[in-house]
Amino acid sequence: MADVHTKKQRSYNMSMIRGKKTKPELLFKKALYGSGFSYQPKLFGNPDFINRKNRIAVFVDGCFWHKCPKHYIPPKQNVEFWKKKIDDNIKRDKKVTDELKEKGWKVIRIWECKIKKIRL
Repeated sequence: MADVHTKKQRSYNMSMIRGKKTKPELLFKKALYGSGFSYQPKLFGNPDFINRKNRIAVFVDGCFWHKCPKHYIPPKQNVEFWKKKIDDNIKRDKKVTDELKEKGWKVIRIWECKIKKIRL
């Protein structure tokens, strides 16, 4: 099935997808308020939250972009591009997690669907 949007419209739609300050992150930010976590700190791997004192890094992973085992639905258009893109995200996640752990950080990854489900 062909894309129902023009190339220009599809480009615009994709440009509107946020990488930061997503709804799940902002919900989680409210829940962590006052607990010693910083939101969007400057740290290798760009975790969404960190607690420097306890060396905890928290990532809120989107179900599509990080291939949630329950909710990921592969796109039907441009399949090879998206497969490579998502696979590269997963490889980068593993590399970042491993490097932070080597530096003494505890790494927590939370699926966006879990945050939406508990409605913090």
